[in-house]
Amino acid sequence: MSVPAPLRVALFSGNYNYVRDGANQALNRLAEYLLRQGVAVRVYSPTTDTPAFEPMGDLVSAPSLPFPGGRDEYRFSTGMNRRVRDDLDRFAPDIIHVSAPDVLGHRAISWARARGLPVLATMHTRFETYFHYYRLGFVVPLIEAILRRFYTRADRVLAPSPSMAELMRAKGQGKRIGIWARGIDTAIFTPARRSTAWRQAQGIADQEVVIGFLGRLVMEKGLDVFANAIRHLRAQGVQHRVLVIGDGPARSWFESAMPDAVFAGFQSGPDLGCAVASMDVFFNPSVTETFGNVTLEAMASGLPVVAARATGSSNLVEDGTTGALVAPGDDQGFADALAAYCTDTARRESHGRAGLCASRAYDWDAMNAVVLDAYLELVAQRGLAKSPVGSAL
Repeated sequence: MSVPAPLRVALFSGNYNYVRDGANQALNRLAEYLLRQGVAVRVYSPTTDTPAFEPMGDLVSAPSLPFPGGRDEYRFSTGMNRRVRDDLDRFAPDIIHVSAPDVLGHRAISWARARGLPVLATMHTRFETYFHYYRLGFVVPLIEAILRRFYTRADRVLAPSPSMAELMRAKGQGKRIGIWARGIDTAIFTPARRSTAWRQAQGIADQEVVIGFLGRLVMEKGLDVFANAIRHLRAQGVQHRVLVIGDGPARSWFESAMPDAVFAGFQSGPDLGCAVASMDVFFNPSVTETFGNVTLEAMASGLPVVAARATGSSNLVEDGTTGALVAPGDDQGFADALAAYCTDTARRESHGRAGLCASRAYDWDAMNAVVLDAYLELVAQRGLAKSPVGSAL
């Protein structure tokens, strides 16, 4: 792709590298892709002295405070200070990309509006769903109002999946909503990384059917539904083992809820690929996903997926072909779907192969090219709006 020089993008994030999650990994992959295309990228985000990984691109620290309520692994922005504004002025971006509806993101939109710059917003997280897990459901109407204001102020919005875009439209969060799906690293996530030796090292016998979980161990990932479904499955006498990959503040709760499970902790790179490929069925009961990176990673590893019929997974999993979609929160329904895979090897392998085939459509460069195309279109449109009638661009 030919990029007119110099295209300069200011990317605003609520969490670019201090915690490893799907949102910031997608943004880092985007920045790496843009840099390869000759785009100048400068990232503004809260930072920490103990980042989870090295960031891509130039990262400018924005003022922030630890998140309250025992979740100090996250930080929340307090807006732009003079240092950030001066840095932005020197960088002189052509477009502003906001990725989180926090104070910094809102201030970035206002900064762009004052200078006549286009704004692209990307949607990553269903923030409004989190509060129910912490008994704060009464604030949801306020959060949804903030989200509406944030996304409707942008010139263009990119959602991670068609189901998420449809939900945003229904909630009045903009009309010009496109899709920026996520990609898959097939060098890491592949059935070839399955390892009998790794399973044995975890105390898993060769013949045991392993039901896997992958993700940060936080309650909003549906840990309670996962544990309840496993209890139903055990009560039915279906033989299985549970393997949990990941870490987080709810780990102790999850371990006490499933004392027989294997907790392998945080994994990354080839080790993560090996752990996922060494599962037999992937179980994702979360209803807070916007795309479902972990679901796609499981499919690319050749696993059938049992997931909630909710945003994200409903666009990745084809019910009855690559996995099973179950009504959110239906503990018994999840258990029944898991039982079908635990007791039917042919079904498990057939759906795993179908998922692997479907996952091959998700190439990172192709997905990130959608964002670059949106930048170029918005910049061109803004230039046209500023040009006198009849002038050449």
